[in-house]
Amino acid sequence: MRPPHAAPPGPDQESVWDYPRPPRLEPSPRRVRVLVAGELLVDTTRALRLLETSHPPSWYVPPADVAFEHLREGRGESFCEWKGVARYWDVVVGAERRAGAAWSYPTPSPRYAALKDHLAFYAGRVDECWVDDERVTPQPGGFYGGWVTADVVGPFKGGPGTLGW
Repeated sequence: MRPPHAAPPGPDQESVWDYPRPPRLEPSPRRVRVLVAGELLVDTTRALRLLETSHPPSWYVPPADVAFEHLREGRGESFCEWKGVARYWDVVVGAERRAGAAWSYPTPSPRYAALKDHLAFYAGRVDECWVDDERVTPQPGGFYGGWVTADVVGPFKGGPGTLGW
């Protein structure tokens, strides 16, 4: 049930307040692209979309569709109560390094086994992320990695005053 502060979705839109908890993982045929310093790191129509209450979708890309020559293992890890332990990746293009620009779940929990080794990218830590022909806006705040597009409405968790949602 949508809370009173949730924006009502329009035609061809989804409310993030209608997304489930625990999150739902689903395949998407939409074209997903990620670019850094003019280099195309991702171009796929085989992404998995993770939908969680109050968050814009996170897009997970199969490893075969990632230009791994531009990725280096990053520092640190985090824990998600649903998916397990995340590992972080730095993006390196020429002399430019984007620390923690992507993450993956090398050994996800059984419910999210399809995420194994797929990568998700923070839209705010790379130059461009696209879903079909729409350039993505990063989810507010610095922790969550959802991608905001015109077909999702919030408000979205992550900005000031939303961490208690």
